[in-house]
Amino acid sequence: MAGRREQSLNGKVAVVTGGSNGIGAATVRILADEGASIVVGYNRGEDRALQLIQELPGDTHMAQQIVLEDSSTSRLAAEVIRKKYGRADVLVNSAGFTRPVTHADLEAMDDALMDSILIANVRGPFSVIRAFVPLLRESGDGVIVNVSSISGFTGSGSSIAYCAAKAALDTMTMSLGRALGPQIRTMCVSPGAVATDFVAGRDRAALEKIAQGTPLKAVVEPEDVARTILACVTHLKMTTGTRIIADGGRFLV
Repeated sequence: MAGRREQSLNGKVAVVTGGSNGIGAATVRILADEGASIVVGYNRGEDRALQLIQELPGDTHMAQQIVLEDSSTSRLAAEVIRKKYGRADVLVNSAGFTRPVTHADLEAMDDALMDSILIANVRGPFSVIRAFVPLLRESGDGVIVNVSSISGFTGSGSSIAYCAAKAALDTMTMSLGRALGPQIRTMCVSPGAVATDFVAGRDRAALEKIAQGTPLKAVVEPEDVARTILACVTHLKMTTGTRIIADGGRFLV
């Protein structure tokens, strides 16, 4: 009988913000399958997070509220995780927020909406990183993966604010790559349109139409992005401060 597959993240602790649905949930599943203990970060999706934990292999996982708009929740989460596990090896910033606004409609992008998108996608991830850096440094092989978007370098996406926010996240990842090495690697994973409910009003038919205009002509699923994140964690050991694109080649169009 064949032996059990060796798990690449056995004994590691991975924190995934926005971990209760979409790309975050797919990432939680794949990291747990590789043996990691998972902290499923959520904002309002506690029930989803707890249900997801019940579906994971093993019994070393937990849910923890992390609110991007409130940096004190990130510091509290880091304290809780230190007490429970004594370590954190992987941080995946998957939580975020957008609202579709036609780029030409500048008045529709009012100050309040601009601020909320920038806080959720830039200041929020930074506050989580700042809180967890001490634990990740102690790991000696820490890795931060920020879920970004091709919007950050193509300037096309759900709104101008979202494009600007993801560009900032990309640049922040580059800066952190310099600042946090050698103990911590930093990377962005940049998908295009993904089969989740992240962008309001974008259904499967719209995704199929987008996919037909790309070189690979396939809809990008959350699991495709999750596998890319896993590769950043387990295989790209000589990579830091850069982005890894997972969009079926959409950025080429």
